[in-house]
Amino acid sequence: MKYDEFEILQEHNVNHQQIHWFPGHMMKTLRLMEKEVKNVDVVIVLLDSRIPFSSQNPEIEKIIQNKNRIYILNKQDLADPEITAKWIKYFKDKGTGAIALNSKTGKNFGSVKAQIEKELSDLLERRQMRGIEGAKIRAMLCGIPNVGKSTFINGFAGEQRAKAADRPGVTRGKQWITVDNFELLDMPGVLWRKFDNNNIASNLAFIGSIKDEILDIETLAMSLIDEIKNIYPALLMERYKLTEADLELDNYDILRKIARKRGMLLPGNEENTERAAIMICDEFRSSKLGRITLERPEDYV
Repeated sequence: MKYDEFEILQEHNVNHQQIHWFPGHMMKTLRLMEKEVKNVDVVIVLLDSRIPFSSQNPEIEKIIQNKNRIYILNKQDLADPEITAKWIKYFKDKGTGAIALNSKTGKNFGSVKAQIEKELSDLLERRQMRGIEGAKIRAMLCGIPNVGKSTFINGFAGEQRAKAADRPGVTRGKQWITVDNFELLDMPGVLWRKFDNNNIASNLAFIGSIKDEILDIETLAMSLIDEIKNIYPALLMERYKLTEADLELDNYDILRKIARKRGMLLPGNEENTERAAIMICDEFRSSKLGRITLERPEDYV
């Protein structure tokens, strides 16, 4: 990949990490959104239930601010259900539709369609009065990379319509998908050029929205350990057989402990911290530590 196709900035130590990742095709996507948003009735914004605030792209929000919109808190099966309920209330209190969803199950999509129709009730009533109630509802689907848009489309359509993969960057161009009374415009996942809040960048990296290949995986795992031990210490201790005293250690020493307890050793009996870091990130993403939400709505009121 050519240097001018993306911007990356990383500064690493045990307690600090800065990441900027903005491939060139993402700018093209933002420009396409600005053009196409005029042609849709509603915008469906997919968020990750584990980081509902960090998975809101402020550049997308600016583009869609004057449109009816619905927030889908996807991957709800991976998040803390009590915190997800609070996030749903948070969005509804702001006057927007919001639904929690696990796109992989194919369930609850009837509620999504009903919510869209509710948000567009005035428009649908006007169409009925003009005798064009049969016109399809045009919706733009957008979100950050790896938030589950392709899986959402397949569940919405009830069949395989779009590619789906557990990695960012699968969808690269716009595509229209017709489903019943809806036309969905699927936009590629897009981040923003610069993260003003470094916690947001780390959260995006935790869920895999930023490619692991450009990251220092050990630093990322240590940051994740730090987050989880502060909000879900019991889950961390249970999964990796740690004690309360272990959690008082430096994050790198906790990583070493986990590597040793899992038998991840190098020649000379040294801990394979890189292998342990990959495992920790993978197990968080697959919810093997438990249902974890890294953000609380009360922190963003």
